[in-house]
Amino acid sequence: MKILIIQQRYGIGDMVIFLPYIHAISKKFNTPVSLLAKESSRAKEIFNSDERINKIITLKKDNDGFSGFFKLCNELKKERFDKVFIFNSSLRYNLVAKFSGIKSICQYPLFRSKDNLVNSAKIFTENIINEIVSTEPNLKIKNLQSKFDKNYKHICLGISASGPTKRWDIYNYIKLSEELVKINKCKFYLAGGKEDINLINIFKQSSVGKYCESFEKLNIKETLPIIKNCDCYIGNDTGFLHLSVALGVKSLALFMDSPVQAYGKYSSKITLIEPEGEKNTTTHNTLGKDKISFEEVLSKSNQILA
Repeated sequence: MKILIIQQRYGIGDMVIFLPYIHAISKKFNTPVSLLAKESSRAKEIFNSDERINKIITLKKDNDGFSGFFKLCNELKKERFDKVFIFNSSLRYNLVAKFSGIKSICQYPLFRSKDNLVNSAKIFTENIINEIVSTEPNLKIKNLQSKFDKNYKHICLGISASGPTKRWDIYNYIKLSEELVKINKCKFYLAGGKEDINLINIFKQSSVGKYCESFEKLNIKETLPIIKNCDCYIGNDTGFLHLSVALGVKSLALFMDSPVQAYGKYSSKITLIEPEGEKNTTTHNTLGKDKISFEEVLSKSNQILA
């Protein structure tokens, strides 16, 4: 049996959050599955070593949207899928599946209003497999690094984010690092890419710059073994947070302008910090980056590292 799963959300975090449900369907039907995913989700890099996902079909500009409808249909038709599970309520993907000749189509109810993405995926999957599914993602990787000095606390700092309103100030991270090295020998790994080079350089030129390395020249696949060996993640709600969680790393997540109920509650690995005055209520347009308590971040960082 050939199974296709469609998860078309853009982000790395979204892809990680859907991992338990992809795995559950694969286990239920006792076969690896194919995944249709946006290029921006980095699914090919994230799931490179996942034995339950045997093929990633990438949604790009030429096969996505209205103009790419028939190109995508032809691409999927060649695969001869027996079943498809569509993790959205889009009529477009329903029609793509039908035009591709897939006989068995399972999908969210069409035209449903938006709700909590974790709850929707969990209910959808449990109705399919008739079992309770844990929301905890479990990302398996190969080539684990073993050269990390155990005399140090290895900390992944999530300084990046999808926009400035979701990003705690870089000088706060420098100040935090200065406080942490007073208690422990620390090594910091700056989780950011080429677009974050200005932030990375500011950190490198600070008093704690000698204790850091950055991900600026690494692809996502290359960062995974490093993150896996870290003692904790401290940082913004970004893709690196969710990768850390999926790799089993304790994570202190700063939510200041994104939906905490959707992205901060699905894993026991996540310790939350929200702007002062918010409790399980942070969402888009909270605009609370200047209301994150430095003292709370420092205190909870020390607790995680203890």
